[in-house]
Amino acid sequence: MDEPVSYDVDAVRARFPALSHPTSSGRPLVYLDSAASAQKPDVVIEAIDTYLRSQHANVHRGLYELSAQATHLYEQARNRVADFLGASTPDEIVFTRGTTEAINLVAATFPLGPGDEVVVSELEHHSNLVPWQLACARTGAKLVVAPITDEGSLDWLAFRERLSSRTKLVAMAHVSNALGTVLPVADIASEAHRVGAKVLFDGAQGVVHGTVDVKAIGADFYAFSGHKVYGPTGIGALWGRYDLLAALPPYQGGGEMIREVTLEGSTWADPPARFEAGTPAIAEAIGLGVAVQWFTGLGRDAAAAWEAELLAYGTEQLASVDGLRMIGTSPRKAGVMGFVIDGVHGQDLATLLDEQGIAVRVGHHCAQPAMRRMGVTGTVRASIGCYSTIADLDALRDGLRRAVRILR
Repeated sequence: MDEPVSYDVDAVRARFPALSHPTSSGRPLVYLDSAASAQKPDVVIEAIDTYLRSQHANVHRGLYELSAQATHLYEQARNRVADFLGASTPDEIVFTRGTTEAINLVAATFPLGPGDEVVVSELEHHSNLVPWQLACARTGAKLVVAPITDEGSLDWLAFRERLSSRTKLVAMAHVSNALGTVLPVADIASEAHRVGAKVLFDGAQGVVHGTVDVKAIGADFYAFSGHKVYGPTGIGALWGRYDLLAALPPYQGGGEMIREVTLEGSTWADPPARFEAGTPAIAEAIGLGVAVQWFTGLGRDAAAAWEAELLAYGTEQLASVDGLRMIGTSPRKAGVMGFVIDGVHGQDLATLLDEQGIAVRVGHHCAQPAMRRMGVTGTVRASIGCYSTIADLDALRDGLRRAVRILR
């Protein structure tokens, strides 16, 4: 398989220092765990290092030069994330610790009551399932689950049947972290709005596998994590339509999120400050801003096209491994290959692959309901990023063949 002329993967890889370091065994690193956390390009590492060395101060309200500079960098990051998602204004971007906190923010503040319903799917990550279970238990609302098919796609007819005037929110993944399924988010949003419901998308995997325009897909809320999209850990964002954010109460109390505090009570700042109590993750936000700017400059659609070629190639190569069965075969998939091998335990496979310098993930991938639906307790998951190569997938194929010979 030849690489597309328009995408120079070797030049991309050169931007990621971790990929040039061998493993402890001296073998080259074959990193196939990007769905869990992607590696970081040099520009992100350098931006965080520069900030910590020479630009650090607390943001907002500081009248001295260093604080003003830090505030500028922090808010510049918000502007970059807004552009990255196609937001109408940077005020629609709330910095959070990641997708999990962003979804919890909405689950804790979105108005629900007895008789209301929240619709999720069977393939959700626990971060887009457990918060809604808690919200329904607290408010008396009902959680309604739309099933998936044998191939791991959303059962569209069943989904539509579960929508009604009682549906207040539809919360679904954009891309499944466990199965790789790409959901038809624009159609989901259209159906949700048809019954008067709002829609939240878990974009943890969605933002890294192509261009996302939150207005074009009709989202009301969209959440993602920085470390999936080549940025730091501990930072992410919630995008919400400004009118919806302005109608939500605070998620946490403290500094920055208030307008005025008296001993008798408090009033709240406008979004996004209302939802950013306390000193924020300044260095991480700056790193996130640089990451999304870098990724945009790389060409998100070009990277997605390269990953699609790798996915097709990798799927074909894995099919040649004796006893291997792919879990998640939707015709619309992103760069995730989850599989089991008959008669071989996934942990044993992952251990032997690690000895060959090949990093994959094994387990239920925080998607236990999806695993049960697919008839397995977990899978070995190989996931690709913008820096993945044909050689990586050849190494995976050969490593699996060696492991199977040893384990059988």
